[in-house]
Amino acid sequence: MIKMIRSVGFWLALGAWGVVRVGGAEDEAAKRWAQYEPSFKAFAEEDRVKPPMKGGILFVGSSIFRQWGAVPEHMAPLPALNRAFGGSRTADQVSRFDQLIPVYAPKIVVYYCGSNDLKAGSVPEDPAAIFARFRTFSGKTLAARPGTRLVFVSSTRSPDRVARWEQVDHYNALVRAYCAATPHHTFIDINPALVDASGAPKLELYVKDKLHFQPSTYLAFTEIIKPVLTRLWAEVNAEPTVK
Repeated sequence: MIKMIRSVGFWLALGAWGVVRVGGAEDEAAKRWAQYEPSFKAFAEEDRVKPPMKGGILFVGSSIFRQWGAVPEHMAPLPALNRAFGGSRTADQVSRFDQLIPVYAPKIVVYYCGSNDLKAGSVPEDPAAIFARFRTFSGKTLAARPGTRLVFVSSTRSPDRVARWEQVDHYNALVRAYCAATPHHTFIDINPALVDASGAPKLELYVKDKLHFQPSTYLAFTEIIKPVLTRLWAEVNAEPTVK
């Protein structure tokens, strides 16, 4: 009888622990959703005042892209729109998918996200789990917009997280291999532009936090990314329109 009571108590405790875990995950998701509501309300207001072109090039991701305010000017004459939201992780890109890809119906999506996943927590998250969420975003994009080009811009080996460069490299390697094996996917590595001849980070490219970039650094990114987008834009517009 005592053993039975102990057994029942164990399973009740385990069940309660599971409820707490699920509830905690739901609370975290709700908190993160609320965190980005101001950004999406601002996007909606911008779209109301100046309706963006559909079928263009959409930049999505976290603050590395959000702080690239001159995307339209740097990518001109390509029709580029920036809808990155700062602090976001790969799970946020998936949860906000319906407010991004279906709304703007892009022919090309330029994606930068994963750095915040890699930095979150005292223990680095498994890069394979982060990659799996990017793959989910990729699958949703191709399901919603067949033929869309998806360009992944590498996570940066920033000076503020040298201890996690191994995880950064692992994540980038997983995505690079996936892009190489998946039609309409392109991997762009911007890390070579961020280091000197010895492989050390060029600190002058970064602001004080050693994570985000000086405005001039985005000119270097433009030189790397724009030629790729120019080629892809020509390709996608040369294809026959499917009615």
